[in-house]
Amino acid sequence: MYKLFLSLIVGSSLTYAAMVNGIALTVNDEPITLYDIDRTMAVNKVGKNEAVSYLIDKILYDQVVQENNITADVFDVNDYIEKLANANGMDIYTFKSIVKQKYPDYSVFENEAKNAVIRQKLVQKIVKGQLAIATEEDMKLYYEKNQNQFLTAKSFEVVQYSSKNKAALLETLKNPLSVSADVERAPITLETQSLQPQMQYLLNETKINSFTPIFTANKQFVSLFLVRKNGTTALSFESVKARIFNDIMSTREKKYLKDYFEKQKLTADIKIVR
Repeated sequence: MYKLFLSLIVGSSLTYAAMVNGIALTVNDEPITLYDIDRTMAVNKVGKNEAVSYLIDKILYDQVVQENNITADVFDVNDYIEKLANANGMDIYTFKSIVKQKYPDYSVFENEAKNAVIRQKLVQKIVKGQLAIATEEDMKLYYEKNQNQFLTAKSFEVVQYSSKNKAALLETLKNPLSVSADVERAPITLETQSLQPQMQYLLNETKINSFTPIFTANKQFVSLFLVRKNGTTALSFESVKARIFNDIMSTREKKYLKDYFEKQKLTADIKIVR
């Protein structure tokens, strides 16, 4: 029985190794294994042809990045994140607090930011002035055609929690029903048109029945518990202008790279092994 069990383990290990090492095709001599294809199909929930196409694109992309010696260090990533914050009318600390609400693992967001920096550097390297810069007219047209992206509530019903003692405020946010002499609570209604872009973004990104990240106001630490969002209205063009510019340029970068790598495929040395 022991020998049979051992042979089953060895047999399954060899089968797995064969799948991992089984080369399906090569792209400029870089292999794509059967395991790579199967894993991509499972993770991306796509068919075999889409998985193969994705893997070929990724290898060609990585090869061009390497050939051009493009890298992104921690300073590049921090600069990119700071620009994202500015584009949304926020300081870097508040922006990171919101991001951490969406990304329990902040390193995932940092990795996405790093990939965005590398993509931008690659575009700058291979485009060499061929990519049209978004004009005021382009941005206004984008704003008019995509109004649904810039809708916000007309007003927000919130409960404001404020304190000069940050530790007390943090403890209250963990246990909202607890009573602390150091924390004041006040129900208020905030009209969107009277809010700064930073506060608009903060409330739009906060879910109902949730707290905003802690911020400072009037020499106190403050967090808002969002009770209700009332009505809808469009954010002004000026308040989202920087965000629109980033969206347009990001779309143009991705299209340029897509077209560029479609041409790369035509000249790449792609060999089907099995």
